[in-house]
Amino acid sequence: MTDIQSPALTLPVRSQELLDRLAIRRSAPAQQLAAPAPSGKELETLLSLSLRTPDHGKLAPWRLVVLGPQTRADIVANLTAMTERLPDPVKGKAVLSKLANPPLTILVVSSPVHGHKVPVWEQELSAGAVCMNIEHAANALGYSASWITDWYSFDAEALDVLGVKTGEKVAGFIHIGTLPEAPLERPRPTVDQRVEILP
Repeated sequence: MTDIQSPALTLPVRSQELLDRLAIRRSAPAQQLAAPAPSGKELETLLSLSLRTPDHGKLAPWRLVVLGPQTRADIVANLTAMTERLPDPVKGKAVLSKLANPPLTILVVSSPVHGHKVPVWEQELSAGAVCMNIEHAANALGYSASWITDWYSFDAEALDVLGVKTGEKVAGFIHIGTLPEAPLERPRPTVDQRVEILP
């Protein structure tokens, strides 16, 4: 797989289409995502765009793992066996449908460079920005996406199954596909509630 060729950089220009998309951005219910999903050139485009993210120090402190259907089935089988030791095994097993059902899942792993002058916190924020770029790129390609974590994103045994190494963290599972109908809007904070504008 090769990265898409980047166009020559130019100054930003107003894009009403982008503003309109951002105004209605909404995460999809992961369990409802179905085929089709990006594949081939579309997936290559999505992955390349996702890496154009703020990255202080040019460290690329993240890695992406595209989880194919067989890999996800194997992971879900392993995680299912772990649910019996959870405080709520029924709920722990139920949330695995978020991982099992969507046609495409990208695991974003925060993989910071420890001991570097750029704080780990900034590097972790960069991994979060990759997650958001994936969502925006998926939406621009005409798909819906859901950025989630769950108990298996923080459980030591589960992280071993996922191949997350010591010093790394799960930034998110980005599930991508097509919804049968538009999701419902949810309450959003207002500018007055969450923003302070200083003179």
